[in-house]
Amino acid sequence: MTVAAANWTAGARDPQAPLRMLCFAHAGGGSALFLPWRRMLAPEIDVVPVLLPGRERRIHEAPYTRMTDLVEDLVPALEPLLDRPYMLFGHSMGAMVAYEVAQRLRPAPAMTFVSGRRMPGVTGERHLLGDRELVDVVAGLGGTPSAVLDSPDLAHLFLPCLRADFTLVETYRPAATPPLTGPLTALTGDADPEVSPAQMARWAELTTGGFGLHVFPGDHFYLKGLPEALRRTLLDAARRVTARPATPGWS
Repeated sequence: MTVAAANWTAGARDPQAPLRMLCFAHAGGGSALFLPWRRMLAPEIDVVPVLLPGRERRIHEAPYTRMTDLVEDLVPALEPLLDRPYMLFGHSMGAMVAYEVAQRLRPAPAMTFVSGRRMPGVTGERHLLGDRELVDVVAGLGGTPSAVLDSPDLAHLFLPCLRADFTLVETYRPAATPPLTGPLTALTGDADPEVSPAQMARWAELTTGGFGLHVFPGDHFYLKGLPEALRRTLLDAARRVTARPATPGWS
């Protein structure tokens, strides 16, 4: 793995896992959501959280505010990780990033999971809110510890990344590209205030390779702690992928 790839990911690789899953977090998120999944999905899936600038150990790096700039730098950094069958998993903002990455990575992902986010093209203006209002929005979604949001010092560190991520998502205009040719699965919580199951179902328009929709109990962060139903969904997909004939380019 190159230095660039190591800089963009968190956690040690599992050289024995037959399949890798690259994971992209929500606005303001880093690797913390996905690191516990490593143990819960081993030994079948090597879970690789993707770590963007502006958070965790990269907190002093400027976060991206434009999707095109992010993807241009991110795709080459991920290419060394494509030495085996792999899937993409993106939650909320990460669903947008996963979709854009899936358009460009070769070999293409064996499965792309998009979670808790409407299909690309839905914009917004929350990135223009004041600091307190933006914190309130994030608090309402439930994905950020209250200790971070309630501490002025921690919020001061957290807000630039959060605002940049909201800017990236809400100003994102997808290019007129063909649909994905690989399978895509949409995932959501049944009480998510950000998106309905019907809105998640529209992701089907963005692939010709097969589409599935799974609705789980819970809100926007239904996936925290990897509930057993979601765990089974991911493992079932992994087993279907590894049962297929090998794709050229994978060792």
